[in-house]
Amino acid sequence: MAAAVTNIFAGLSLVLDRMAERRDHDAWLLEQAACGEVRYLLLDPSGESFLLREAEGLRWLSDAERRELFADVPASLLGIAEGCPHFLLALDESQSLDSLEERLAARRIGLREAGLRLSAAEAGLFAYAKGLAHWQRETRFCSSCGAPLVRVAAGHRMQCTSATCGRLHFPRTDAAIITIVEHDGACLLGRQASWPKGRWSALAGFVEPGESLEDAVRREVAEEAGVRVGAVHYHSSQPWPLPASLMIGFIASAVDPAINLRDGELEEARWFTPAQIVDGLADGSFATPTRLSVSYQLLAHWLRERAGLELDALTADTP
Repeated sequence: MAAAVTNIFAGLSLVLDRMAERRDHDAWLLEQAACGEVRYLLLDPSGESFLLREAEGLRWLSDAERRELFADVPASLLGIAEGCPHFLLALDESQSLDSLEERLAARRIGLREAGLRLSAAEAGLFAYAKGLAHWQRETRFCSSCGAPLVRVAAGHRMQCTSATCGRLHFPRTDAAIITIVEHDGACLLGRQASWPKGRWSALAGFVEPGESLEDAVRREVAEEAGVRVGAVHYHSSQPWPLPASLMIGFIASAVDPAINLRDGELEEARWFTPAQIVDGLADGSFATPTRLSVSYQLLAHWLRERAGLELDALTADTP
């Protein structure tokens, strides 16, 4: 089943060449970092970036601004987009951020807000940068021998400093499945107690070692809702660097619709028909997953395919 739209944060390959084969070419990297068209994406220690005050766009730094403000901060290559080199500058607590927003005529913005406000390209670049910066910040010592690590390959690898080890460490992404389960004209949705009143979402969970994606769908649905799943079909995926996941979306079919909440993660799970979703949206008793998530797109796809309904139109008047 093909996705109807590109998920937020996805599709970056349409605009960005990551230039992975050039990450070890120091002379080329220096040339790109100093060219007149270079752009630097700034992330503060919490992982927020900076938004232009007068426009819906990120506040990129020029080479001159980078040299003036953060000359000592190592730059990590993101790639080439629209003929311009793009780099990441990830700040830590040692850098002073006093008056930086005023100086840049910008305000800080988190990734969740950015995903709903920025262009697809800028939202994707922000997500890419945030995921890379998180891995760099969390990966400081060799998991094999405990020695300190140094950043290499334009920020995309860490190397152990021990002469007897020298192990290379690569960025990690944690795979997670998320699925709409259907049976007899209805879809299965769940909610957690901490969520806003009335909010429902597709079921999700992390993939375990030695497990296929399809088996992860079946296990997670069984663990969370007690529902047995048969056929599983891929829908789409979404990078989710909050902090380091890849959400892989599926449409699945139940072979036994009986619900039996098991692991305590869900407060409630229910089967919803398209009519019940429409009525719930109209009277305010049903709230969709955030538009930021692949869960929203899974629900939108299911309603479109099964009932000819457009979720965007149904939720046009909701925040």
